[in-house]
Amino acid sequence: MAPPLSRRTLFRAAALTATTASTADVKRSVAAPATRAGASGAPAAWTVRPFGLEDVTLGPGVFAGKRQLMLDHARGYDVHRLLQVFRANAGLSTRGAVAPGGWEGLDGEADGNLRGHYTGHFLTVLAQAYRSTGEQVFADRIATVVGALTEVREALRRDPAVLSVEGRFGRAAENVRGSYQYVDLPATVLADTPALTLSAWVRPAHGAAWARILDFGDGTTRYLYLAARNANGVPRFAVTTSGPGGEQGLDGAVPLPVGEWSHLAVTLADGTGTLYVDGAAVARNTAITLTPAALGTLADHWLGRSHFPADPVFAGALEDVNVYARALTAAEVAGMQNRRAADTPAGRGDLASYAFDETAGAGFADASGRGLDATLRRTWGAPSHPGFLAAYPETQFIELESMTRSDYTRVWAPYYTAHKILGGLLDAYLATDDDRALDLASGMCDWMHARLSVLPATTLQRMWGLFSSGEFGGVVEAVCDLYAITGRAEHLALAKLFDLDRLIDACAAGTDVLEGLHANQHIPILTGLARLYDETGEQRYLTAAKNFWDMVVPHRTYAIGGTSSGEFWKARDVIAGTVSDTTAETCCAYNMLKLSRMLFFHEQDPAYMDHYERTLFNQVLGSKQDRPDAEKPLVTYFIGLTPGHVRDYTPKQGTTCCEGTGMESATKYQDSVYFARADGSALYVNLYSASRLTWAEKGVTVTQTTRYPKEQGSTLTVGGGRASFALLLRVPSWATAGFRVTVNGRAVPGAPVPGRYFEVARTWRDGDTVRISVPFRLRVERAPDDPTLQALFHGPVNLVARRPGPEAVRLGLYRNAGLSGDLLPSLAPVPDEPLHYTLDGIELAPFAEGTEDPTHVYVRRSEPRVIFGTVDSGVANPARGDGTTLLDEVWAGAPFHGKEALVARVRSTVAAWVSEGLLSRADGDRVVSTAQKASYAR
Repeated sequence: MAPPLSRRTLFRAAALTATTASTADVKRSVAAPATRAGASGAPAAWTVRPFGLEDVTLGPGVFAGKRQLMLDHARGYDVHRLLQVFRANAGLSTRGAVAPGGWEGLDGEADGNLRGHYTGHFLTVLAQAYRSTGEQVFADRIATVVGALTEVREALRRDPAVLSVEGRFGRAAENVRGSYQYVDLPATVLADTPALTLSAWVRPAHGAAWARILDFGDGTTRYLYLAARNANGVPRFAVTTSGPGGEQGLDGAVPLPVGEWSHLAVTLADGTGTLYVDGAAVARNTAITLTPAALGTLADHWLGRSHFPADPVFAGALEDVNVYARALTAAEVAGMQNRRAADTPAGRGDLASYAFDETAGAGFADASGRGLDATLRRTWGAPSHPGFLAAYPETQFIELESMTRSDYTRVWAPYYTAHKILGGLLDAYLATDDDRALDLASGMCDWMHARLSVLPATTLQRMWGLFSSGEFGGVVEAVCDLYAITGRAEHLALAKLFDLDRLIDACAAGTDVLEGLHANQHIPILTGLARLYDETGEQRYLTAAKNFWDMVVPHRTYAIGGTSSGEFWKARDVIAGTVSDTTAETCCAYNMLKLSRMLFFHEQDPAYMDHYERTLFNQVLGSKQDRPDAEKPLVTYFIGLTPGHVRDYTPKQGTTCCEGTGMESATKYQDSVYFARADGSALYVNLYSASRLTWAEKGVTVTQTTRYPKEQGSTLTVGGGRASFALLLRVPSWATAGFRVTVNGRAVPGAPVPGRYFEVARTWRDGDTVRISVPFRLRVERAPDDPTLQALFHGPVNLVARRPGPEAVRLGLYRNAGLSGDLLPSLAPVPDEPLHYTLDGIELAPFAEGTEDPTHVYVRRSEPRVIFGTVDSGVANPARGDGTTLLDEVWAGAPFHGKEALVARVRSTVAAWVSEGLLSRADGDRVVSTAQKASYAR
């Protein structure tokens, strides 16, 4: 009988439907694909099924400790800061919130063209936290974010509306930074006037250069404008009929204060222009020969927008804007400092007059008597589909469709950002059943389908092949999950629109084309393909994913489990040659774990879980700093593998992709500890981690008690009623020192094989106890392109040397190696600090510890003399041309059953080296004699 897994357990996405359909319609559609997916709802192609985060509780240990730090961060971080960029894009009040730094703000890298992605990550974190802990605070925070995003989408669907705020005299109209809104005036404002006065109260919210208070013009050749700040930060007025080179202008003396009201006025008549700030003349130009009349008929008359597309929209508030067909006197301008123009001798502008007293709608009344009412608009128009939701304009998506070259400063992965938002919304729905989250997610997918389905296949292939700009993350996986629930054809069609054929075809054919590719752009593509196989049965998708994994593991995988160098892949099996300060991007580790997990659902190759353990227990744990922080999640971006590298836990001012995935990793550590065979006949124990599984379908619990990896084993206790199933215990590939299992104190017969699962099948009863013993050995892993560059492992734990660089740490490890081949006897344990050792005064500690100590993941092996059991033969340790030494060849024969077997190995090895002329006979005799004299640890 298949385990009754909930939708939360099986899918991280929910139903997707057209925006014309109601949420009830979506829920009714869930039943449609049930037959195809199987009674449990999981894809029929999955031969094992995961448990939900709510089904597995972490016990005390390193995972619980790291998670607690992230849960505390998620509880306390102000989610309104994350919503700031969404609200701004929709022209809504940002409630005084300040956007996070780094990639989430307009001042971040590439002007924040990735903003919004972090909010999606944070929603996923909140959803995972709620499912794991059941704490209401996380559900409440999800509701806040989802509610705000619902308001944002509604605002984007309709025409922009005035954001009314307190003004200098009454009300004012605010344009929040990032809103892309402006005021559009009728075309007849200037009316061929030969003289002019422009008057406005302004409260800038940002010091951006070239933001226009007003700009009347016909493109970038004929125009006049008043800017709050020029390149030097001071106000500027200019008029021209020949573009920037022909501007005749006026420049202020000092910047306008940000966040404060200032009055600006420009008068122009008889060849003289004067610029006033707060009633005082600050600039005069008697050589302005151009008049508004000289400009002729102008197409556009804008408040807050420039005719130069690269210039920012004015961020701040406007009040009492007046345009006069004459030059006001200095006294008239000065008289406006404490009253509205209408209440001064100057009166309202006779060409146009806007008080901005409106508190709703998109229109602004003209009080000049000319009836030139203005309209609030967006610079980018309106969304192409009512389901659109983003923290920036749809222009990012539109421009991508015509791009032929990568340029992330113009377009930076808009579909990647869309995926993160979509994924967060779907996770939120699955965790809380909030129909609004489902509706938002559904709308986003409908919008993506509407946008992409009309594009030629050649355009799609070009888009998805663009580095960075065309990156789309794991959107295919999410959409496939949706299709599995709804069964709607357009959902499957959407998923297939992201096919990058040249990558799929090459990987399916087993052709390694990864060199030069951006790693994290491509890893989630293959996870999506594995899901696409589930829904289409198209074998090339799954074959491509499996072959791709084999191209990365181990051929492009560092000791800690990570991959990529400077975000890209280099040649196959080049590890030492790619070590740098920018190796092992943390997002890559996150996504390779997702891919490994997904492939295991299809084929239970223990290698997938071996990689999972390596990466989770080393890079993923070590990427989270071991201290609390309310402002930052403290997660690495790159993990440098150069000698003495110090991890940076606040990269790029925060809110990067890796901090997003790092937060997610830290709130789902338990997601792959246990899997169930699809027919319910077996339970896979993939990881040894303190935890408690509630297997509802079987009516049992499985509690795992362990301090692993500080403890070399684990104890599993079955609770509840009787249940028959096989317990499948993963025997790590490194477990060459033995793997022993007892049930209720009695040894289980059989010979566990490293790199496989060991089966214990029985009818389990309440209180049955399984004890697993898995002794660790200290071993080295050599870089394939330089065997002298080595990483140290004690069981699953990467031990790093802690010492400043830049010189590599050199270690000799054979001096007291045990007959088993264990190198640990050469190290001295640090009292009361498990997994900490010293050698030659150098501390060795687990990589997983999130410290700021300078570390050496890789060390240089240095065995200058032949030593056995701490007895020095006095003979130099010779080496072959490939770097393999005499001692390497001797110890390659371990384990040895006794001293005699070791001496026999030494004797045969020495004879071979002597015959090859690599060692003198006399030195060979001394080596053999030393091996005979020495005493050895087991």
